[in-house]
Amino acid sequence: MSKLSGRHVYLDLIRWNRPAGWLLLLWPTLGALWFAADGWPGWHLLIVFVLGTFLMRSAGCCINDVADRDFDRHVKRTAQRPVTSGAVSVREALTLGAVLALLAFALVLTTNRLTVLWSFAALAITLAYPFAKRFVSIPQAVLGIAFSFGIPMAFAAVQSAVPPFVVLLLVGNLFWVLAYDTEYAMVDRDDDMKIGMKTSAITFGRFDVAAVVASYAAFLLLWTIAGASRGLGLVFFIAIVLAAAQAVWHWRLVRTRTREGCFKAFRLNHWLGFTVFAGVVACYALR
Repeated sequence: MSKLSGRHVYLDLIRWNRPAGWLLLLWPTLGALWFAADGWPGWHLLIVFVLGTFLMRSAGCCINDVADRDFDRHVKRTAQRPVTSGAVSVREALTLGAVLALLAFALVLTTNRLTVLWSFAALAITLAYPFAKRFVSIPQAVLGIAFSFGIPMAFAAVQSAVPPFVVLLLVGNLFWVLAYDTEYAMVDRDDDMKIGMKTSAITFGRFDVAAVVASYAAFLLLWTIAGASRGLGLVFFIAIVLAAAQAVWHWRLVRTRTREGCFKAFRLNHWLGFTVFAGVVACYALR
């Protein structure tokens, strides 16, 4: 049983004390919001997307832990999660996840019809992802799609349209998710192989580190093209260089494939995303 009790066990369920996960989802979403608004998007949409991102990521944790409860107990890193340890029942976890998702939907309802429609697709992929790990060789790609839905939703909320430009941001972000979630999968590779879980770390095999580096490069290249096409200047490109330097550091952390190094690289990825986002914001602010 988990040592946590009372409300603390529910905070553990939604990873309250581990904000890196929702920050990974937040920065590209906010970057897209700035691109869509051609600068400051206004307090309403900023609050909607910040709170919505936190709520949906928390709901996703509830769903994921229920779906993986029979696998988590066999993995060192996840054995004490609230659902698999019995501290939270399946019903309680699903109820909390539903409440959080409904709160997020209430926020979406304050935007427009197109954003609401996109939110249904986002919910569908969120529900599908936990089960992708049983059938898809690279489930991180499915997570990449799930973690990229905030991008078209941002454009839908601002412009009531989703232009082709969104493809650059979305595909780029998908590669970033593939990079950091492969690092995450490298932490659990030995345990996942024993229980038959499919991950990119297993699928890529000895090319896992190369795949991580290539994915970082694709992400930064596509977002650089996106920024350049919108006329972002020197500050943005400096931010891209700083993000690339972080990617090199992460390569140094994961190249020996130690659990500690791979987990540290994953855990610090939100700073890489923040750096790119800060470059976008700074350029628009200086115009």
